Amino acid sequence: MKILYYDCSIGISGDMNLGALLDLGIDSGIFLHELSKLQLDHEFQVTINKSTKMGISGTKVDVIIADEGHGHGHGHGHGHGHGHGHDHGHDHGHTHDVGLQRNIGQIEAIINASTLGPQVKELSIKIFMQVAVAEAKVHDKPISEVHFHEVGAIDSIVDIVGAAICLDLLQVDRIIASSIQVGGGFVKCAHGLIPVPAPATVEILRNIPVRAGLVQFETTTPTGAAVLAAVVDEFTDTYHFVIEKTGYGLGTKDFEVPNVLRVFLGSESMEDKRDLNDSKGTGISTRQYILETNIDDMNPEIYGYVEDLLFEKGALDVYKTPIIMKKGRPAVMLSVLTDEYHETVIKEILFKETSSFGLRKIEVDKIMLEREFEQIQTKYGALSIKKAYYQGKVIKYKPEFEECKVLAIENHVTINEIYKEAASIMEDKNK
Repeated sequence: MKILYYDCSIGISGDMNLGALLDLGIDSGIFLHELSKLQLDHEFQVTINKSTKMGISGTKVDVIIADEGHGHGHGHGHGHGHGHGHDHGHDHGHTHDVGLQRNIGQIEAIINASTLGPQVKELSIKIFMQVAVAEAKVHDKPISEVHFHEVGAIDSIVDIVGAAICLDLLQVDRIIASSIQVGGGFVKCAHGLIPVPAPATVEILRNIPVRAGLVQFETTTPTGAAVLAAVVDEFTDTYHFVIEKTGYGLGTKDFEVPNVLRVFLGSESMEDKRDLNDSKGTGISTRQYILETNIDDMNPEIYGYVEDLLFEKGALDVYKTPIIMKKGRPAVMLSVLTDEYHETVIKEILFKETSSFGLRKIEVDKIMLEREFEQIQTKYGALSIKKAYYQGKVIKYKPEFEECKVLAIENHVTINEIYKEAASIMEDKNK
């Protein structure tokens, strides 16, 4: 399993995120080519340079706005007080040219009209919505009226679409992040000084672990927060995987600590997933979810169709429990076991394909015996055996049913005979 881990111990901004991801080894030529599919080349240029920050080598990304002729970065004299790099996802009062102001509908239109891939488009809009919803709530106005000197300056478009491009190119299976350092002090906006983190950043980071006070600057910006809120599967300061690559995205200002975002690219095997408290190898612990709903008004014929669809789309288990609901109505509780990678599509199937109006989500720890498959040769033909291990020893095994069924039919014997033959061979092998 391929893992991307964000170390946000100094915070995160949109441009630092791009620098860190590119620093992992993404080809800058491919990245710029993909970015050109926005068809906004006349509005900006992107510079990508290797540099150092307090002795740490990394990648610095700057967006140069065509009509302003200079790069955007905190510390470039705009009076933002931000600590990291450019990030006009929320510029606290810096006014762009009116021609660059856009609302969320216009942003979506630009992204959808581009020749970017569908996944990049979808993720870009998802990240933008994180910022737009937060700004709308802070300013108490509809999302459609949030204008883009607040959430859609051209450099934020680059930061957000660029993030989606990089993540699509990396093709990771899971994204994890540490708790997020937000900084401290105050930042200047059109209405005066406001405390760090800015209101929009606070909204975006709801239900996400944060830390504060490392430096007296804004170290996490709305765009950086929005990227994490949209893509991270788990926030934890404890990680357990093999680090294969490290990337550093450099900020503009200088602190008493290195102003960098560090990311790790790593891998995790099933062996890595063993419960850390389980030193004897008694099982593999994984986090999964049960999504369930009570249904009393659906054609029973549909359950089989839905069950097949759920398994096809990655459900780990599907089961139905007869229940009695209020007023004595007979019903079915439909339960689906899923991991976090398939949770979204499973929810979509349950809402679209059943009569359900709501779901319950229950987090569970699934503890599994380690298992492996072995091919044996019986007098009736080859057969796969699934073996389960406990404390390093085989404690149970079973032949694959579908293969037993085929051998029974081909050899004109009962399926019990196939099972007996398999058991006899396995007992001899384990004596």
